[in-house]
Amino acid sequence: MKYAKILDCTLRDGGYLVDKTFGDDNINGIIKGLIDTKIDIIEMGFLQNEGFGEGKTVFKNSIDAQKYIPENRGQSIFTAFADYSRYDINNLDEYTGKSFQAVRACFFKHERFDVINFCKEIKRKGYLLFVQPVDILGYSDIELLDLIESINAIEPYCFSIVDTFGSMYEDDLQRVFCLIHHNLNPKCRIGFHSHNNLQMSSALSQAFLKYSYGKRDVIVDTTISGMGRGAGNTPTELVTQYMVDKLGYNYDVDYLLDVIDYYMRNIRTQAEWGYNTHFYIAGAYSAHVNNIAYLTKKNSIKSKDIRYILNEIGSQKRKKYDYERLEEIYLQHMQSNIDDADDFERIKSKLSGENIVVLAAGKSIVNEKNKILDYIRSNNAKVISINYEHEDIPCDYIYISNIKRYQNFNTTSDIPIICTSNIKQNKTDNEYLISFLRLIKCGWENMDNSTILLLRLLNDIGVKNIGIAGFDGYSYDNNYAEKKYEVDISVNEAMFINKELEDMLNDFIQTKHEDISVKLITESKLSIR
Repeated sequence: MKYAKILDCTLRDGGYLVDKTFGDDNINGIIKGLIDTKIDIIEMGFLQNEGFGEGKTVFKNSIDAQKYIPENRGQSIFTAFADYSRYDINNLDEYTGKSFQAVRACFFKHERFDVINFCKEIKRKGYLLFVQPVDILGYSDIELLDLIESINAIEPYCFSIVDTFGSMYEDDLQRVFCLIHHNLNPKCRIGFHSHNNLQMSSALSQAFLKYSYGKRDVIVDTTISGMGRGAGNTPTELVTQYMVDKLGYNYDVDYLLDVIDYYMRNIRTQAEWGYNTHFYIAGAYSAHVNNIAYLTKKNSIKSKDIRYILNEIGSQKRKKYDYERLEEIYLQHMQSNIDDADDFERIKSKLSGENIVVLAAGKSIVNEKNKILDYIRSNNAKVISINYEHEDIPCDYIYISNIKRYQNFNTTSDIPIICTSNIKQNKTDNEYLISFLRLIKCGWENMDNSTILLLRLLNDIGVKNIGIAGFDGYSYDNNYAEKKYEVDISVNEAMFINKELEDMLNDFIQTKHEDISVKLITESKLSIR
C-alpha cells in the first residue's frame, strides 16, 4: 500500500510575508495545532547563515530550532528548509533526534550540479533529505532526467515537483509526474509544491494524489489558509478535508480550524495574500511575484501593461527580479514619444508667474475647505485639481496623470485639462498634453505620484508661489475626500508610502527654482524640511 502525507510549510513559506517573524506564541500555537491535527510533516522555517532573531523562523542549525520542538511530537516529523545559495552546510550540526529530523535542499537549475555535495552532506549528518529543485517546468525533459540520475545516486527521502511560479495546468503536472515516477528510485517519495496564481493549487493537489494512488508514496506541500507570497499556496485545510472525505485518512480538521481562528486571522491583519488578476499574470508568464508587487504600485499601470513588461523582460530574467531593469522597461513603455513643446509653451503662457493652489484628493480639502478658499482669495491664486473635479472648490485646470482615475473621470464642464502622455497620445481642443518623461524622476517605488509630477511641471513653467492642499499622506483608512477612491492599505504600507512621498516632496523643494515658494495649506502627515 502506497501512502500520501501532508507537509505543512506555513512557518516557512508564510514567513516571507511577515519577515519570518511570527512571534513565539504564534509559532508554538501553530505547531501544536498541526500536531493535534496529525499533520505528517511540519516545516519549522529556514536554515540560514544570518537573519536570526526572537520569534523568527530562521535557524543556524538544529540547536537553534530545538526550542520550538514540543516534548510530545505526536506522529509528526519536523523539517527545516535550506536554500543552497544562502546556507553554509558546515553550520548544520549532526543529527541528535532532539530537533528536526529532515532538511529540504532548495536550488536553482544552474546550481543543480553543485548542489549534489550539499545534499550528500545533509544525509551524512543523519538527516532525511528532501530535494527541492526550483521551477520544475523550467527543466527540459533531458535536463530533468539528468538531474534524477544524479539524485538517484544519493537516495533521498523525497524529490519534489515544485511549481514555483504557479504556472502549471493539470496536463503539465501529469507529464512531469509520469516522467519522474518512471525514472526516480522507487523507494524515494515524490513531493508536490504548488502556488495558487492560476487558482489551480487545490485541484492540482487532488490530481497529484489521484495519479500517485497505489503507485508511489507521495508528499503534498500545503500552508494554513494558503499563506504564502502573492497568490499563496495550497491550503492545508482543503487538502486534509479532501483526504479525509475521499481517501479515508484520519486528520482531525477541527484542530486545524482552531489554528485558523486563533492565529491565522490575526496574522492576516499583518499580511496579505491570495489570488488576484496580477498574480494570474505572474503565473501565466512564470514570473517571480516580486516583479508583480513592484509594478502594481505604479499608479499609471494597467494589467495589460504588466503583461507587456513581463514579456519584454524575457522568460528567464522574469523568473527572478531586477528592479532597475523593471524600472527601465516601465519607463520605456509608459513614455510616449511625443513632442510636447507646443502644449508646454501654451500652458506656460497661461501659468508662468501665477500663484497656484494644487488641490490633491486628501480628506483635508473637505475638513479645511474654508481655509483653502481663504488662501485662494487672498493670493488671487489659480487652482489646479489633481485627477478629479472638486464640487465645492472651483478650479481653473484639472491635471491627470493617473490612468485609473482617467478611466473613471467624467466632467461636463469646460475646465481645461492638463494630461500626461502615459494617459493618452491624442488630445481634444480643451486639453494640454505633456510628456510623462518630462516629469518623472527615478529612485522611488511611488515615483509616478500625481502631486509630485504636477509640482515638477509647475517648476518648469516658472510659477510664482505654490500652495498645496489635500496632500495629506496616508493612514490605513479614510484617506480621500471622496469614498470612491478609497483602497485597502495596511499600516506598514501607509508608513512606507508616507516616507517616500515626504522624500520626494523634499527632493522637489531642494531642486526647484529658488524664487518659487511652496507651502502646505492643509494638515498633512508629510512635512517640508
